[in-house]
Amino acid sequence: MKPTQALIADDEPLLRDRLRGHLARLWPELAVVAEARNGREAIELFETHLPQVAFLDVHMPGIGGIEAARAIARRAEVVFVTAHEQYAVQAFEHGALDYIVKPFEEGRLADTIERLKLRLAGPAAPASAELDAALDRLASELSARGEASRPKHLQWIRASVGTSVRLIPVDQVAFLRSDEKYTLVAWDGGEALIRKTIRELADELDPEAFAQIHRSVIVNLRQVAQVDRGLNETAEVRLKGRREVLPVSRSFLHVFRQM
Repeated sequence: MKPTQALIADDEPLLRDRLRGHLARLWPELAVVAEARNGREAIELFETHLPQVAFLDVHMPGIGGIEAARAIARRAEVVFVTAHEQYAVQAFEHGALDYIVKPFEEGRLADTIERLKLRLAGPAAPASAELDAALDRLASELSARGEASRPKHLQWIRASVGTSVRLIPVDQVAFLRSDEKYTLVAWDGGEALIRKTIRELADELDPEAFAQIHRSVIVNLRQVAQVDRGLNETAEVRLKGRREVLPVSRSFLHVFRQM
């Protein structure tokens, strides 16, 4: 029988190591098949490996654990990792999700492992409405407590346009699309190429204004005119006053379920 597989996502390497060590002692049959530094990597690695369990740090750069959980949505058992137990009191009261607190206590982790084993051996994951409600409660709690410490986001993008260097206001950017070496920035004043990856930009842009919708595309949500659903849980985005049609992959379709 194939062993149960897990993904760990945390932006602190030492904490990833510690959690992996605890899991190796308490659940030796579990195979940790991937480790991510942020929510974006967690989503990508989940789609690659499709593990049955995902340990997601609540606070990560760019896409956090909650949005990553929405993308994974009922395809795996989700355990949130947090340094603030008070965040989870109401969010997890109905048992749709589980959490562990840093620094890790093996007794608490052992309880979580037993619950995970029971769920994996039992019927399907929590119903959609129950899971979405639990994630909404956690997001609401974090928003209420963490507003003052919200990190600053990218305000300008420096790009070469001909022989000049332009400072492009981020709020004027319609979308960003990358190829192997460059990223195209499309804004109200035109287009420019920059040597910055979509991965870097996804971590620096305000997630309330910008969303990654494909492995190579980030869109300004305020510029979205409509979203057309396609086959196999994909979609296309049409922008206000522009002719481009942007692809939305299955991994990022959850962005528009919340709008």
